Formats: sequence, C-alpha cells, structure tokens
Amino acid sequence: MQNGDVTLASRVFAASYLTGSFVLRSGLTADRYFDKYRFESDPSLLGEIVAGLVPLIPAGTDGLAGLELGGVPVATVLSAMTGIPAFFVRKQAKKYGTEKLCEGGEIRSRRLLIIEDVVTTGGQIVLSAQDLRAEGAVVTHALCVIDREAGGVDVVGAEGIELRSLFTMSDLERP
Repeated sequence: MQNGDVTLASRVFAASYLTGSFVLRSGLTADRYFDKYRFESDPSLLGEIVAGLVPLIPAGTDGLAGLELGGVPVATVLSAMTGIPAFFVRKQAKKYGTEKLCEGGEIRSRRLLIIEDVVTTGGQIVLSAQDLRAEGAVVTHALCVIDREAGGVDVVGAEGIELRSLFTMSDLERP
C-alpha cells in the first residue's frame, strides 16, 4: 500500500468488491469488480479515501481534473479538502450551452492533476489528457483510488503521465 492503511483498505473492499461477470470500460471482461459508486456515495468512507489521497497530490498542482463520472465526486471532495480548484472533464464536449469538454473555468497553462476512481488500462486518462493538453493545460500526473493493475501505469506512463494510486487491486485483496 502506497499511502492507505489496512483498515481503510478493508472498508473499501467490503463496500465495493463484487464477483461475477463484468464488462469493463476498456471492453475487457472481469470476474472481480469494484463498484466505485458504493464507496463514492458513502460520505464517511469517501472522506477517508480523499484524506488518504491528499499526500499523493504533486507539488504545484493548479487544478483537479475529475473525469466523468466517477472522478467527479472524488475531485469535488478533494477540492473542498485542499482548496485546489476542481474542473470536470467530459468524455465528449456537450452539444449545447457552453459546448465545453472541461467545465469549471479556464485551464490554459494550469497544471492539472487528473482524478479517476478506478483505473484498468488507463485509456480514458490518456484520451482526457490529450484533450486537456489540446486546450493548453499541462498534464503530467494522474491520481486514482484503485489501480486494477491491468497495465494502466504503463499506458499512462507512455503518455508522459505518472499514475499514483491510493490502493492497488493487490492491496485490497490482501487485508
């Protein structure tokens, strides 16, 4: 465990670990699944998770870029806890209103930390980082609650992004 403790890991596991057959965002099928909404919807547990993430925030971070949908609650609570502004990143720009991909203010020249809940292959982090960089943001780090250890670290690393996680799949299955 990089920064979490065994008690918190046990609580996250108990709240969100499911077995069965699940299709992941990456298209892969898994027999083990972490239902992020079960830990994101529990205010006490989410607060403890976010407190564990705070020390993993790189120095000089100007904004927290929460990825739609699961990264948004984590980024919001992390913003409230640290005072770092939150931004909300869509998978696609909306076709109405402001028609923005990233909501919450100007991101040009800001050092944004991508916030995700669970990472499998890291594909959405890469796509969102490319979009944010195209809008002038500086993206060198991403932060997640759970790294499923399915290649995400290497995939985002190839894009010049360091992925930091509170827990890995191994951490959660150990306690």
